[in-house]
Amino acid sequence: MLIALSAIGQLELLHRFCGEDQLVIPTAVWREVVEEGEGQPGAKEVQAAEWIRVENAQSQPLLHVLMAQLDRGEAEAIAMAQGVGADLLLLDEKEARGVATKLGIRLLGTVGLLLWAKEKEQLAEIRGPLEALQKCAGFRISEELYKRVLRQAKEE
Repeated sequence: MLIALSAIGQLELLHRFCGEDQLVIPTAVWREVVEEGEGQPGAKEVQAAEWIRVENAQSQPLLHVLMAQLDRGEAEAIAMAQGVGADLLLLDEKEARGVATKLGIRLLGTVGLLLWAKEKEQLAEIRGPLEALQKCAGFRISEELYKRVLRQAKEE
């Protein structure tokens, strides 16, 4: 989500969504976006965002189980959310979303955030950002989801 929103120039929407709260991300996500992603969309933006806080995921049995099927960033994010009883987890990857859902964690993805932004008048329209996600960020959105989001946003 951090990379995708940065790639289309919309990372600030995430800040507005969080409001006064800080966005907490696990160390593995920071490493992936900022350190390993140096020079890529999101690296500078995330590093400069004072509203993003990095926390270490506690070594716990759930984390080790999750790492057997997910990449480290997603595993840490799910384990952290479960461990602190987070209200919401921001997550896009399909397999990770399935795991988080089975654990009873409430989710929001990039498309859902864009829909929220449109409904809260933070975006004038959603079609452009959806198309930019696909073209600029290599984000995959099924035709069914694309049409459903446009209908919900009253743009179709």
